Amino acid sequence: MTRILIADDSPPLRCGLRTLLELNADWQVCGEAVDGADAVRKAHLLAPDLIVMDLSMPEMDGVQAAREIAKSGADIPILLCSLHLSPEIIESARNAGMRGAISKTEISKMTYAINALQRGETFFYPN
Repeated sequence: MTRILIADDSPPLRCGLRTLLELNADWQVCGEAVDGADAVRKAHLLAPDLIVMDLSMPEMDGVQAAREIAKSGADIPILLCSLHLSPEIIESARNAGMRGAISKTEISKMTYAINALQRGETFFYPN
């Protein structure tokens, strides 16, 4: 069972992601974070197998949160899921240690992305 932490400041989006992710019998949402700082705390507390993280959040954005999680020594694959993806944002995500990125407009790629990260691969879409 893959335990997934969802980090997004939008309650409806967290609910939708939870519903989508839990359609896969091998995935369990172990927690939800409401901002980047909360994501860092919950990554340490819950020790998820994977994190789906938004970019634009209060307190700390997703890229900053990914850096903080990596600094702690935790080797948790992080998938950036953001409405606004540009080559610059994708490069920032890579540099922060994120292993994938998809646009919220391409949510149908979520299963492919998570499976790739579980195999130790990267998944940056549409790059």
